[in-house]
Amino acid sequence: MRRLSLLVFLLAVCSWCFAQAPPLNEKAFTDSLENVLQQAPSDSIRARANYLLSEFWAAKDSLKASQYLEKGKQYSGQHSYLQALYYFYEGNLLKKGDYDKSQASFMKADTLLSRFKTAEAYTFRSKAWYDYGAIAQRKNDYKAFADILLNKAIPLAQQAGDQTAAGRDYLAVGIVFKNASQFDKAEIYCLKAIETFRNAHSPSHELVTAYHTIAENYSLSARNAKAKPALDSAWKLLEPFPESDYLLDHYAAEGMYYTLEGKFKDALASLDKGIQLARKKGMRYEEQRLQMQQFYAYFNDNNFVKAKEMATLLMQQKEMMQLVSNRQQLYYGMALTCENLHQMGPAYTWMKRYSELSDSLARTQLTNDVHAMEIKYRNAEKQKEIDALKAKGIQDALHAKNSRLVNWLLGAASLILLVVLLFALFVYRSKQKLAAQKELSYRQHLHEIEQQQQLQFSQAVLQGEEQERRRLARDLHDGLGGMLAGAKINLSAQIEDTYSQGQRAELEKITQQLDHSVTELRRIAHNMMPVNLLKFGLKTALKDLCESLMSENTRIDFQDLGFEDTLREEVQIHIYRIVQELLSNAIRHAQASNIILQCSQNDHIFFITQEDNGKGFDMQAAGNEKGIGLSNIRNRVGFLRGKIDIDSAVNEGTTINIELHVD
Repeated sequence: MRRLSLLVFLLAVCSWCFAQAPPLNEKAFTDSLENVLQQAPSDSIRARANYLLSEFWAAKDSLKASQYLEKGKQYSGQHSYLQALYYFYEGNLLKKGDYDKSQASFMKADTLLSRFKTAEAYTFRSKAWYDYGAIAQRKNDYKAFADILLNKAIPLAQQAGDQTAAGRDYLAVGIVFKNASQFDKAEIYCLKAIETFRNAHSPSHELVTAYHTIAENYSLSARNAKAKPALDSAWKLLEPFPESDYLLDHYAAEGMYYTLEGKFKDALASLDKGIQLARKKGMRYEEQRLQMQQFYAYFNDNNFVKAKEMATLLMQQKEMMQLVSNRQQLYYGMALTCENLHQMGPAYTWMKRYSELSDSLARTQLTNDVHAMEIKYRNAEKQKEIDALKAKGIQDALHAKNSRLVNWLLGAASLILLVVLLFALFVYRSKQKLAAQKELSYRQHLHEIEQQQQLQFSQAVLQGEEQERRRLARDLHDGLGGMLAGAKINLSAQIEDTYSQGQRAELEKITQQLDHSVTELRRIAHNMMPVNLLKFGLKTALKDLCESLMSENTRIDFQDLGFEDTLREEVQIHIYRIVQELLSNAIRHAQASNIILQCSQNDHIFFITQEDNGKGFDMQAAGNEKGIGLSNIRNRVGFLRGKIDIDSAVNEGTTINIELHVD
């Protein structure tokens, strides 16, 4: 029973999340992409084909993958979308060797792709977040991976309408729960992924991966009988492709199933098929992963000699020993193997190495095993001494000494165990605090990035709006205004040459209409870009604005409480537009007859207060409406890092207070 639990525990530790993978028929897939490179009508298609080939070869031949990636970048040229995709595929290439650089590339891809509001862009952003989280998982931050899947990858996949990507994310969540030994939750997400793949008619390899995952989950959760139907479903899809990489996962899952069934010969035969295929493909890590499964089969079959040989072989492989989880498995497995072979010295040594490598409070039971192994080892050494003393005829003295030694060992072991437990508790709590701080820092960083992007976007919109206003005002005044003025001059000349009184009166009427048109045109041009603001400053421009809006039905009291006209032109324009919009809303929408406008400045803070006796509005009902005027005011206030406060009620007028940073 202990050996079976060892297998279940260690297999759960070593389960890694899958990556986006090619179709089952890999040769047809790569051949089709090579044909595209030869026959593609455009560089953009060639760029995409090179990117896909880079992704395919990333796990097999990093040099070839790098060459395809750089060719894709060359074909991308100045195409900003393809340039953004480059960083996604760069992150995919780097994730085997440099986790930090890979995560940085994925985040850069997400930032650049966020400018594009297309389904494909959302899909790639979802995949970028997925891969970013998968790397976090490999750094043992499972919580971050689950959080990214649920709050980033899945929402983006759903926004793209990409059910295949969503199913892949559900399956990844299931794997996280499986690795955490929460098998019931893992089953829910695995079944949800399978259902999503089926409904979306996803590629067969997605279903194959899902079947393998849920089969392993059933085996690890002591429901081995339910694993067989899942394995059979995967085999139906894999059988036509005897060279597929997915067969390696199938043989691994099948080996686990047979091992837990106690059919060790079948398990070893299935795993050997996988090993031969991995060697044929030159996939050394996959070969070693299957050999690790063979170690479990030998161990559970009580063939401890073969188990030790296999563990010794694996510990000589650099690919296997690169991962901390693999070293943990081998050290722990070797310790138990040596214990069953009654080799207590090596057993203690391997258990100690495992204990030094492990740093989690969840391994407290293993700490107890270390001390138990230490006592067995020392007792075995003491027994040798007893045997030697017996041969010398001093058995009685040895018994007394041994009794004192055992008591001392028990007391020392108890004290050491207490110290280790306290230290482990301290380390665990420290890591919890550190993880919480990292998560908080990460969220704050993302929030700052979002705020910066929003500020840049608002700035660009406002600058573009002002430039367009200036252009239209100039075109209206210089172009259309000049034409109307010329038409009036020509018409006035015609009046002088007309002798008919009726014709003269009609022409004078038309001349008056042209005068009114020129006046209205100048008024429109002035509103779009007031000349007084550029020539005489903000104070004069605001005063002229108030005077121009006053009428018999509307009175505006403009109160200048003191502010500088030395503000930057850009800031003055924003303030002018805010006041213009406030007055326009009060006159047109609130139908106010009396308006008080106050403007003042205190150091780098500019204050705007407007009160009116208009009809007001319901603040709660207005909160659900999105008016263009109020939105423009909020954008400009936000651009100047200010704040706005509105107080209004139906038939009680409106008061608006605005503070702006103008430094």
